[in-house]
Amino acid sequence: MKGKRIVVTGVSSGIGKALAEKCVAAGAEVVGLCRRVAEAPDGVKVLACDLTSEADVRGVFSKLGPFDVLVNNAGVGLMSKITDGDLDDWDLMWQVNVRALALCSQLALKHFDGPGQIINVSSMSGHRVPPGGGFYAPTKFAVRAITESLRLELRAMKSSVRVSSVSPGFVDTPLLNDYFKGREDVLANTKASIKMLEPEDIAQVICNIMQTPIHVEVGDVLLRSVDQGV
Repeated sequence: MKGKRIVVTGVSSGIGKALAEKCVAAGAEVVGLCRRVAEAPDGVKVLACDLTSEADVRGVFSKLGPFDVLVNNAGVGLMSKITDGDLDDWDLMWQVNVRALALCSQLALKHFDGPGQIINVSSMSGHRVPPGGGFYAPTKFAVRAITESLRLELRAMKSSVRVSSVSPGFVDTPLLNDYFKGREDVLANTKASIKMLEPEDIAQVICNIMQTPIHVEVGDVLLRSVDQGV
């Protein structure tokens, strides 16, 4: 990855932070987009960006020069049910997990230096709905559809840009604290009963995708802890 210029959303914590650190250590130049700029890892060029704001996203991308890879990592996970969930929670998850991901992908196409690559961090919740239901899974099903829709559009355009996604199960990141808010006992029991994936595990998979030959397009990688049943 030495010499690559990589843009990563959500570099202030979790998978994004682990990925940025790994890419920098491998000799890549990383530009990170996030709100909590002070929490981004060392060695990353950080640009403040509120992904819920179209103007903010467009403004940040207008400052970017050519780059090689976009990793749409930023995401919001809230346990907000369809039956009685708060629309503000729905809006936030849709804005970040779906609209911002699609917009960043669209804007990135104008910046790729040679054969570009877009990698979306999705979730196992984009392949099956967790027992508690909720609005989070629909946003991740949308990410799965966006990934394939974009791939098909690019193939029709004879574009060399590759599109991939990674769909992990439980990863021990701050997102879980939001998802299990008000159910801290459930989260504690879950952590006690299974060995969750670490952010570094997902970062390694993403790095592997980045290093595939340019004629190889990875569709989606599903991964979970061996302790996780579904």
